[in-house]
Amino acid sequence: MAPKNPLEETFIEGEQSYASLDRAIGDIVLDQKRQPGLKWWVPFAIGFTLLQVMMLALTVLVFTGTGIWGINNPVGWGFAIINFVWWIGIGHAGTLISAILLLFRQQWRNSINRFAEAMTIFAVMCAGIFPLMHTGRPWVAYWLMPIGPDTLRMWPQFRSPLVWDVFAVSTYFTVSALFWFIGMIPDFATLRDRATKVFPKVAFGIVSMGWRGASRHWHRYEQAYLILAGLSTPLVLSVHSIVSLDFAVSLIPGWHATIFPPYFVAGAVYAGFAMVLTFAIPVRKWYALEHVITMKHIEWMAKIMLATGLFVFYGYLTEVFFAFYSGVEWERFMMMNRMTGPYWWAYWTLIFCNGLVPQILWSKKIRQNTAILFVVCMFVSIGMWLERFVIVVTSLHRDFLPSSWGMYFGTVWDWGLYLGTIGFFTFLMFLFMRFLPMINIFEVKELFSRMIGAKPASSPAVAKAEVGAHE
Repeated sequence: MAPKNPLEETFIEGEQSYASLDRAIGDIVLDQKRQPGLKWWVPFAIGFTLLQVMMLALTVLVFTGTGIWGINNPVGWGFAIINFVWWIGIGHAGTLISAILLLFRQQWRNSINRFAEAMTIFAVMCAGIFPLMHTGRPWVAYWLMPIGPDTLRMWPQFRSPLVWDVFAVSTYFTVSALFWFIGMIPDFATLRDRATKVFPKVAFGIVSMGWRGASRHWHRYEQAYLILAGLSTPLVLSVHSIVSLDFAVSLIPGWHATIFPPYFVAGAVYAGFAMVLTFAIPVRKWYALEHVITMKHIEWMAKIMLATGLFVFYGYLTEVFFAFYSGVEWERFMMMNRMTGPYWWAYWTLIFCNGLVPQILWSKKIRQNTAILFVVCMFVSIGMWLERFVIVVTSLHRDFLPSSWGMYFGTVWDWGLYLGTIGFFTFLMFLFMRFLPMINIFEVKELFSRMIGAKPASSPAVAKAEVGAHE
């Protein structure tokens, strides 16, 4: 039967049924034969190796102190803050795809939201390591929480941006983790019912929390899911806005700008979608999921990346305009120092990676060429890291007094911790893909029921009940 809406035809391709969709997604977890072999083991092993590098760097850091980093008197913020902002940004695409697109009833999110939500959780976990260790005494990090004078005999300093970050990031992580887990409960029940071995049946039975697909279960699920989506939506805007205020509330040239909150949020979505595509492009090929994560999904994500990239590039231009139009001598010097100073290579490389390279995405052929799109995403990820490097370092290493100028370079421990968090992120992502449903099964089947022109099911339980008939 032809689809009623031609636009929905590209969301699920080929001759499919409820049973085939169950097998295509669920058997990745339940069937060892569906594993891509070395294509999974090689990146997993690389991630695990880099994870050990991270553990070594953290061990040396705790026993030695932050002196092993390259931070010095003019540049008190180094890789720790650069990487913190970079990782927080990567997680934003997941919340936007899951929460905002859900509220706007964008059905194309169904095939990629679970994948992006996992990236959000893992990216925030990586981000939290850096400010925690940057304080120098992570074992008393609980002092940043408002536990109260009866316990600590003191309150945290609420005028400190560090405290703002604690509240913003902890709330973001908590809501995102709940949103991610609750969304998987129906799929856990599906895997529980399909499992033939004892251990997965028991494990998925525990995490499915007694889910039977009853009407009251779906009613409570949809209420909870909608509430969490509503809570997550302002977090997409507020978290990176608060992170940007770490810079904007200061008087340092290059930081004191009102453009920072929207500029940082757009950059976060930009970097996040680049990372989603970086993982989604090879994974859909390795696991033969091209019929679920279609070329239309890839193209639309590329369009969003192009739009947010234009906003970020506009932010770069406004920074130049502010510096020269303001008439402030130190702002002009800061911008000229970025362009022609010792770190000129970082500034012009980020302009090339974030501003010029993504312009090829105006071409539909490029947006549908996964190899070129993958390379573009790598350029964007590098460029967004360099953006944070330029913002932090070039504004600090030469400030108001030439007598306090100095250069900053990351040490082997800076790079070890940074590359280690990339390994930690990769390690967690490949564990997630192996042991949890990376695509939302019941939402894809709901979309399929609309695509074939059938009357939309009152709940995904109807689609689940039809599996037996198709089998």
